Amino acid sequence: MKLYIRNMACESCKILVKEELQKMGLNPIKVELGEADIKEKISEKKQEQFGATIKKAGLELVKTKEGVLADNIKALIAEYIDNIGNIKINLSDYLSKKLHADYSYLSSYFSSMHANTIEQYTISLKIEKVKEMLVLEDLTLTEIADRLNYSSVAHISHQFKKVTGLPASHFKKLRNIRRRTLQDL
Repeated sequence: MKLYIRNMACESCKILVKEELQKMGLNPIKVELGEADIKEKISEKKQEQFGATIKKAGLELVKTKEGVLADNIKALIAEYIDNIGNIKINLSDYLSKKLHADYSYLSSYFSSMHANTIEQYTISLKIEKVKEMLVLEDLTLTEIADRLNYSSVAHISHQFKKVTGLPASHFKKLRNIRRRTLQDL
């Protein structure tokens, strides 16, 4: 039986879900971002119990795969950005391949669930990554542009100012500005 879980965004979430299922005496076959495959059929009561347990960690049990599709898209975009230097295909092909769905469907679905497009979300996420690299890794904008596959420093500078309202150099001086979490994007 498959369970679909919203807000799973990291390895820790997968570990938590697996451990909670095992505590309930269930045998997870596979736990991935957004879903858990279990050997047994789970009663409605046990599903409610499991849902209440994982809710404490910010996770939510949902009835359909579509309920977690937008979260899976977000997680894959984050994965793509984190590994951008090692991935040799563009984001649309990456999402289609990983989710086994046409990109136009994924894009339309994502836009219907959120107030922005996949492209806008990706830009926001990349800018958060730029902030992290500026502040925590103390990299130059040239180094960051290279790591994140921007075509030029001018392009990354323009995007940064458009999203944050500040030039990157000014932002670096204001180290007290906090980064936003993935859930806030």
